[in-house]
Amino acid sequence: MNRCEKANEYHKQGYNCCQSVLAAFSDLTGLEEQACMNLGAGFGAGAGTGELCGAVSGAVMVLGLLTPVDPADPAGGKKRTIGLSKTLQANFRETFGALRCQELLKRQFVPDDTTPAAKAMGVTNHCTIMIVTAVEMVEQMLQEREA
Repeated sequence: MNRCEKANEYHKQGYNCCQSVLAAFSDLTGLEEQACMNLGAGFGAGAGTGELCGAVSGAVMVLGLLTPVDPADPAGGKKRTIGLSKTLQANFRETFGALRCQELLKRQFVPDDTTPAAKAMGVTNHCTIMIVTAVEMVEQMLQEREA
């Protein structure tokens, strides 16, 4: 099962968008599944306020966990992670037109409006589209970083 499918399965089980994205990367982050669920629990529904999409929050957490901070250069580590976060958010906003959960929930996405992973999986649930897209974007960023 790939990470997009794992994230989709977590969401089907009732986990929020942030938890689903974060847990899908547990093999890379080293966090146990339960730790992912605990850490991401408060970030669903835009951290309960309708603000930053939980799928984006989970993706930013993954990027942070995979970009270790050197204690000798904490400012440099912070700068790298913020750069990755900005790139992810710009890509997500370009794809969906917004980052805020409230705004995203007002939009209706049809299959042609979604991303390759969402299309390939045939997902139509609004939040699932956000989840698999966030996972897909993080994976693309990780592949680019390795190249």
